[in-house]
Amino acid sequence: MRRKLTGLVRAMAMFPALLLPHSILSGRDTGREIFRANCVACHGTDGRGAPDTSRGFEAPKTFPDFTGCVATTREPNRDWSAIVHNGGPARGFSEIMPSFREALTAEQIEKVVQYLRGFCREPSWPRGELNLPRALMTEKAFPEDEMVIDAAIDTQGGGVTNRLVYERRFGSRNQIDLSMPFRFQRPGSGTWFGGTGDLTLGFKRVLVSSLRTGSILSVAGEAILPTGNAARGLGKGVTVFEGFAAFGQVLPKDGFLQFQGGFEAPTHTDDAAKAVFWRTVLGRTFAQEKGHGRLWSPMVELLADRELVRGEGINWDVVPQFQVTLSRRQHIRASAGFRIPVNNTGSRSTQVMFYLLWDWFDGGLRDGWK
Repeated sequence: MRRKLTGLVRAMAMFPALLLPHSILSGRDTGREIFRANCVACHGTDGRGAPDTSRGFEAPKTFPDFTGCVATTREPNRDWSAIVHNGGPARGFSEIMPSFREALTAEQIEKVVQYLRGFCREPSWPRGELNLPRALMTEKAFPEDEMVIDAAIDTQGGGVTNRLVYERRFGSRNQIDLSMPFRFQRPGSGTWFGGTGDLTLGFKRVLVSSLRTGSILSVAGEAILPTGNAARGLGKGVTVFEGFAAFGQVLPKDGFLQFQGGFEAPTHTDDAAKAVFWRTVLGRTFAQEKGHGRLWSPMVELLADRELVRGEGINWDVVPQFQVTLSRRQHIRASAGFRIPVNNTGSRSTQVMFYLLWDWFDGGLRDGWK
């Protein structure tokens, strides 16, 4: 089985273009019946792929297996439905995959998509409906295969911080990640200088996920290593261990709520203080083309952090933002917003923030645009 969504959708692209007459299928047909009437010639009755002798055409080098949960669980029903409705080119896949919107009703397509997703028999894999939009600051609970480049620009000219994040999923519920910041700043009226910051290594595991309730809960631990020059403000100069919990909740009408809460524990508190933080995201996703096109996700974050030092208060920030899908395949996304201090504004300025995200499991950077 090809371990990429590309392989999955190319398999769907092999659906036969010639369907049974529409009148033969009725609204009472089950997803199994619709699948057997139209799909088994390519995919076989068990979803593993029909043998070469019965297909009558040359199959891809690695014919996908719908029972392979690694590829069939990570996308929401909306993505599957969009390809069946509008064909492969609508999502940047092969033209071999025809549009079925004239041959099957929306109800029938929904039924066959539900049936296809049932080929994965391992309930430990979180479903793609729980993969909520990534916020600018709050970590999400869903494990991912992504690369992200983000940036925060101080509006008062204090500096620019960029960060490269790499995330890799393994198994059904685990993720490892690493991130490296790059900061450019100018102290006072001096000259600009830059350099790398503190390298972060992390591990995340999903504890609970439920498609029925629309909930997912994860825990994570990170080690922030003192690779940056602390004397120049490019790092803390001490190893810091961070732990947090991340929660996601699907809300009605494509709304969503996310929460992250955790702590920072430096190995030497003389160099860096212990701290706690919590972050909340509320947003909603709007989909063009009757739910099958480009996604727009406006959201707002409320951030809070406090150093555990006598006399220190809580810093509050609000971050209005929006995320948008760029590629047809929706594996390249961008987000932009503002981090606005609510209090202690004398020492903290507003930041312009943005990121560019690549879900590399779903295809290469040049894939899925046409």
